[in-house]
Amino acid sequence: MHNSPRIGVLYSRVRVEEKWIFAALEERGVDYERLDDRNVYFDLDHPGSWLDYDALLERSISYARGLYALRVFGAWGIPTVNRLAVAEVCGDKIATSAALAAASVPQPRTKVAFTPESALEAIEEFGYPVVLKPSVGSWGRLLAKVNDRDAAEALLEHKSTLGSYQHSIFYIQEFIDKPGRDIRIFVVGDRAVTAIYRKSPHWITNTARGGEGEVCPITPDLEEICVRAAQAVGGGVLAIDVLEHPQRGFLINEVNHTMEFHTAQPTSGVDIAGIIVDYTLAVAKEHFERRGELVKESAL
Repeated sequence: MHNSPRIGVLYSRVRVEEKWIFAALEERGVDYERLDDRNVYFDLDHPGSWLDYDALLERSISYARGLYALRVFGAWGIPTVNRLAVAEVCGDKIATSAALAAASVPQPRTKVAFTPESALEAIEEFGYPVVLKPSVGSWGRLLAKVNDRDAAEALLEHKSTLGSYQHSIFYIQEFIDKPGRDIRIFVVGDRAVTAIYRKSPHWITNTARGGEGEVCPITPDLEEICVRAAQAVGGGVLAIDVLEHPQRGFLINEVNHTMEFHTAQPTSGVDIAGIIVDYTLAVAKEHFERRGELVKESAL
């Protein structure tokens, strides 16, 4: 057994966030290894040196790769950040919305349909405009604001013939007329650590689509709803996207489990990478100490 907790960081590409995470690990003198998800493989019957890790920090761009890595590590009893159950919920918008609804966390009105015909009926009941989203996806891709019945019929037909079963599951949300911005707030454990506005003249305010960051003050109401949202999906290291409704107040739009923070960290001045590393290290230390106790017990 090694002398200190060992952490693996699973990644797809070394983006600025991974550079900051690696730097934070090195500043703290953590024993860690970079695991490129294009090169690793797992022998499910013989975990071997994988059992040397006390925690895995999952940063894969690919939802599928990250999910299966979390599943394998979990089967081997190795803690992960975030946990498999959290990734399963956050990576699927329908699962996220269901979890938020079960916990009575305010969110935009959402409907799910399984055929173009039932989806069109749900859209017409909402009234136009509505938003169509893929159930799995990120960076604001494949979102559509549907302004009338002609557009709805065309989009539903296109989605139903794209070939992926996920495109034939229709996730429909009411359109929220945002004040030219939304909020991204970072929750680690049970506290909100920082937040930014993402501002854009376009209705999609994601910074991956050109939105600009600005510091957002964290009010008690904002922190309360975001911590509730984090708890609803299982907690951990999360970025929560919040919409501001003129009558209904804050609404949770999405919960992200492998978030980017290339805009939020320099905008806020908060060391998000360091906070993520400290959280992961705490998880790893608990596993490391538990393993040490088991070794002592077996030696008696």
